[in-house]
Amino acid sequence: MKAEHLLAQLREQYKEWEDDKDSIEYQALFHAFCFVSYKMGDFQKYLDEVTKKGKKDGE
Repeated sequence: MKAEHLLAQLREQYKEWEDDKDSIEYQALFHAFCFVSYKMGDFQKYLDEVTKKGKKDGE
């Protein structure tokens, strides 16, 4: 799983709320997008760990 793909999905989600930038949905998605993009390396590391753990659990 790639962080870039998930970040792109977050971006698409918050863009759907751009007409209502004061809404909690827009604020949550926008700030999650900003935080994840700022911590991209950490997010990818997290995804790698979760993916690896999921594979071990499924064996």
